[in-house]
Amino acid sequence: MGNLQFLLRQHVGAPCEPVVKSGDKVKKGTLIAAPAGLGANIFSSVYGTVQDVAGDRIIIEPDKVQEEEFVPIQDGSHLDMVKEAGIVGMGGAGFPTGVKLGTDLNGGYILVNAVECEPGLYHNIRQIEDNIEMTLKGVKYCMEISNAAKAVFAIKAKNKKAVETLRKAVHDEDNIFIHLLPDIYPMGEERAVVREVLGKLLDPTQLPSAADSIVVNVETALRVAEAIDLKKPCFSKNLTVIGKLHGGNAPHVYMDVPVGTSVEELIERSGGIDGVYGEVIMGGPFTGHSTALDVPITKTTGGIIVTMEFPDLHGAPVGLLICACAGNEARMREVCTKMNGNVVSVGTCKNAFEMKNGTLKCQDPGNCPGQAQKCLQFKKDGAEYIIIGNCSDCSNTVMGSAPKMKLKVFHLTDHVMRTIGHPLYRRLTVSKQEAQLPNGK
Repeated sequence: MGNLQFLLRQHVGAPCEPVVKSGDKVKKGTLIAAPAGLGANIFSSVYGTVQDVAGDRIIIEPDKVQEEEFVPIQDGSHLDMVKEAGIVGMGGAGFPTGVKLGTDLNGGYILVNAVECEPGLYHNIRQIEDNIEMTLKGVKYCMEISNAAKAVFAIKAKNKKAVETLRKAVHDEDNIFIHLLPDIYPMGEERAVVREVLGKLLDPTQLPSAADSIVVNVETALRVAEAIDLKKPCFSKNLTVIGKLHGGNAPHVYMDVPVGTSVEELIERSGGIDGVYGEVIMGGPFTGHSTALDVPITKTTGGIIVTMEFPDLHGAPVGLLICACAGNEARMREVCTKMNGNVVSVGTCKNAFEMKNGTLKCQDPGNCPGQAQKCLQFKKDGAEYIIIGNCSDCSNTVMGSAPKMKLKVFHLTDHVMRTIGHPLYRRLTVSKQEAQLPNGK
């Protein structure tokens, strides 16, 4: 095990402030950084020695011998224990869970996001299959803390083993239910979960609390149970490593990886990179970003993907269709550059709403109004290719117009999908109506 790096920003809010210095000995569970405002405590995930406290990170050299025991958090109210443990949204957003659960739902809903929305990632589903007891405990704690009357697991119907495991687990629960979802991206987006489960479409500025609900990632629920039952700080992460690896492109699912572990170490543990590759992505194919091998994982890291090489567009003119459901313009331009394309036109999906911080949110995630007008603009601007990053429905509407204009289509995720043997995002194979499923226990 090499040195571990703990980034001081692993959550929504300001970076944490270090509470250790170079030379300090730390244990697994030692507090090493604390928030000055909105944020979450950061703990060492190993026994070792602090080597450096840099501007944005703390570097720890692990001891050769690692013990299983950890420094427990203090007893307190269940909400206080969640805050003390430094738990954040572990599905990628990183919002401090103690703040989220501090909302009094007055009889509302805990919506458990078990959608595992990004293709190629499997650790949330594996957690349900292998650790449903602790996961369910966490959900019940979330209900108790936030004064929720009901909980609903949102999960894709295709995950049959996990769904059956859930059905058995909640069979005798009077207030915990299952809602089955179609395999359409982005069913795991927070407002999409609220819409699909509760039938309420929130506008982009509204939080789930506007629908008397809190959305909690399935791993976050597990960490809540660990904090309360085991007094365990949040210092480990479940994740998936997949892609162009020696031994094939099957997913490698890891549970309780120490936060701070490098991308390279996890790739090597999974067999190592197989020959020439395109890029390494941290996160999922849609919303992840390219990363370097020496970058550490954080509390929000869900995936590490090694991709095949990019196709070469030989300088051809390209239009970029920016969507709120995937990479931003900078990410889309990066992919275009790696494909040796020349950007001549940029358009934004008309469903994308610009937030005050400049980010985009979809007005109705997964339901697209059509893209013919954007494709026509790309054609007028001289594009021969378009690169899109759209949801399943958006991509479907692009394919209804772009080929007729002789525009060749690439999706932001194509190099990932080809690497892992997943169907490309082009046309929906079933209608959204056909994809709807019966729900309940």
